[in-house]
Amino acid sequence: MKWSYVLPAVPAVGVAALAAYDLIQKPHALLRNYPVLGHMRYLLEEIGPEIRQYIVTSNDEERPFSRNQRRWIYASSKLQNNYYGFGTDNNMEYTQGYPIIKHRTFSTISPATGQHAGEEDAIPAAKVLGGPRNRTKAFRPRSIVNISAMSFGSMSANAIEAINRGAAAAGCMHNTGEGGLSPHHKNGGDLTLQIGTAYFGCRDEKGRFDIEKLKDVAASGPVKAIEIKLSQGAKPGLGGMLPGAKVSPEIAAIRGIPEGVDCASPSRHAEFHDVDSMLDWVEFIAAETGLPVGIKSAVGNMDFWDELVAQMATNQRGVDFITVDGGEGGTGAAPLIFSESVAFPFRVGFSEVYRRFAAAGITDNVTFIGSGKLGLPDNAVVAFALGADMVNVGREIMLSIGCIQAQKCHTDACPTGITTQNQWLARGLDPTLKSVRAANYVKTPRRDLLKVSEACGVAHPGLISADDLDILNGCESRTPLRSVYGYETGWGQPSVVDSAEITRLMTGASHGESAPVSATAR
Repeated sequence: MKWSYVLPAVPAVGVAALAAYDLIQKPHALLRNYPVLGHMRYLLEEIGPEIRQYIVTSNDEERPFSRNQRRWIYASSKLQNNYYGFGTDNNMEYTQGYPIIKHRTFSTISPATGQHAGEEDAIPAAKVLGGPRNRTKAFRPRSIVNISAMSFGSMSANAIEAINRGAAAAGCMHNTGEGGLSPHHKNGGDLTLQIGTAYFGCRDEKGRFDIEKLKDVAASGPVKAIEIKLSQGAKPGLGGMLPGAKVSPEIAAIRGIPEGVDCASPSRHAEFHDVDSMLDWVEFIAAETGLPVGIKSAVGNMDFWDELVAQMATNQRGVDFITVDGGEGGTGAAPLIFSESVAFPFRVGFSEVYRRFAAAGITDNVTFIGSGKLGLPDNAVVAFALGADMVNVGREIMLSIGCIQAQKCHTDACPTGITTQNQWLARGLDPTLKSVRAANYVKTPRRDLLKVSEACGVAHPGLISADDLDILNGCESRTPLRSVYGYETGWGQPSVVDSAEITRLMTGASHGESAPVSATAR
């Protein structure tokens, strides 16, 4: 038998076998009716996102981050030209809710010059974190742009290392996420230690909170603040499950859980059950560690916030900071209904919370932090005008170290090695190179925010007011941001004392390293 006769028949036999299988299988009606050809539909469905991402969609059409937004982040992280020519391609004149920043013709603030001028400028927070409550280790954060909570486990070791190295180079804070403080977080960046409902890293063998373990963990790294996670924007009120297959010896040791055993994170905390007991716990942790202690939460039912304001208005107990996470925030994995329909988007949720504190006259006692696509300067400006003192970035920092928005975070098959524990995929991410890009990215929105502040005639982004922005109703009319969100005059601004001090720091004294703040310096 000559192989020249046999080989051409092999593909034909294969196609015939596939057709026969398609005709007798039952799960897929399409394949029974259109054997062989029906597989084309599944192939196109599989590669459809990639085709749309790179070929079909326009520059501003994709979600959650458009091509223009990704291009800006990529260019910023590489210190390439991130300017755009020929004008905007945003459909501002026919878009409801488009924010416009109102620049001033004359100002005493002198802008920096040059395409990349200002990247190295430190922009400290306008408020001292923990200062109003006299925490022993109160400090003024060095950066208004910081890195949001992303745990080791959901993120690869190389990704965490790259981000922390980048945080050190950019002089910003890095939130550990609720997965605990890992060795990969200890590469020079200052840390916010997050405590979730499972108390990973600070729990006993029965899963209950252990204050001594918390103190040991906090002392083991450059932990500057503690954040109690109540919920997050992309999956508020939802617990989690870490499959046993992902609980490696390293992750088990860091989180304080049995190796290879499924570990559930409950949807709510066991250490407190209402605002009163929560504030007792906050004060207990602050007293034991000396650190500023805050909460992170998405915004839904407002009863919790009303009660928190009422309790804090007595000025006896309180949180040092509040991180408000918008419903448009990201997550490694969540049910569709939670990521799309639970919790208010940032601007609505934040303004609802801030208004309550402002009406009670206690906004000066709290540092407000915003989260949820605020790594884009236009979104961040709105956040600062509404009263945010700092912003946290999550997916944007992932994009800066190589994320391509493949949206495979929940599959453990991230093609760029960021959201995976697959060693082969993770090895493709070089922490040293990517840390430089992470730092470059953080510096760039700070530069842009500083330039916008100068355009508005103020020395610091936190001094941009709700009167400096309007919301467009297409090309028909405009409404002041203050009116849209029901703000009174002065709301959204730091106190007179804080405003004067941050103006002095920005226009005169060196910004330098963040350090503990003495009672007299507050």
